Amino acid sequence: MPLHLIKLCVGIDAVEELAALQKKRIAQQRTAGVKKPVLRHLTRNTPKRAAEILDGGSLYWVIKGVVRVRQRLVDIVPGKTKDGEPRCELRFDRKLVRVVPRRMRAFQGWRYLNAADVPPDLADMGKGAVDMPAEMAEELRALGLL
Repeated sequence: MPLHLIKLCVGIDAVEELAALQKKRIAQQRTAGVKKPVLRHLTRNTPKRAAEILDGGSLYWVIKGVVRVRQRLVDIVPGKTKDGEPRCELRFDRKLVRVVPRRMRAFQGWRYLNAADVPPDLADMGKGAVDMPAEMAEELRALGLL
């Protein structure tokens, strides 16, 4: 089973906003002449269990205190800044996969997330679940109906 990462999506209020921001970043890279634009997130610490993560793992985004979406991680590139400070580039697939909303307390940085603890994809919950408004999905889940 793959290992996953979970991270707060700071400054983003909805999955649609994250999608628009990522689309904008890809467009900026293309405008700058990058032949193969990548979606990435820079973080200070490099996961020590990178091989397990890259074996099918995803980055689960916490938006406004709720895990709402994931993106498959395609590469983890350790490095350093010009000042010699450690940095790590988490690269992920462009496809955003909505998951069953799950509340999550705030934390700093990223955390490992075991496969047994991940919320299921909304697409696996039946027809129409992906198109359901986030608030409705949360209410139905609270009622035990989703």
